[in-house]
Amino acid sequence: MMSTVALKRAWAADLDAATLYQLLKLRVDVFVVEQECAYPELDGRDLLPDTRHLWLDDGGAVVATLRLLEQRVDDVTTFRIGRVCAAKTARGRGYSARLIRAALAETGAATVRLDAQSHLVDMYAKFGFVADGPEFLDDGIAHVPMRRG
Repeated sequence: MMSTVALKRAWAADLDAATLYQLLKLRVDVFVVEQECAYPELDGRDLLPDTRHLWLDDGGAVVATLRLLEQRVDDVTTFRIGRVCAAKTARGRGYSARLIRAALAETGAATVRLDAQSHLVDMYAKFGFVADGPEFLDDGIAHVPMRRG
């Protein structure tokens, strides 16, 4: 029987412990283990009241995820997309693009920022993101700050 990969979303406060664990484990598997970046993955932002998590669930397993941070300054709301990743076995299926589309549907016309790994700049450009600063190294990996709106 073929499973359907379901798009899921939750505010930080609505995440159950088992789902949060799966989201964090996938991020650690990709960024810390696979990309060999020792950095503070648990940065205190996952449980902030305005944080939203989006993920793809394949039969109870998280196969891709992103984190959407909401930021308000002087009554202006902007967003930051981060921690976009897919399990190694789930890549090449358009899952990251599906998550980006879902996140952008949530943000509407608001400004959205992200720091793209440099090899992914063209993928984000397809969603209207443009470079918004010089390339920089983050844990030895080249990134480009990008914004939309």
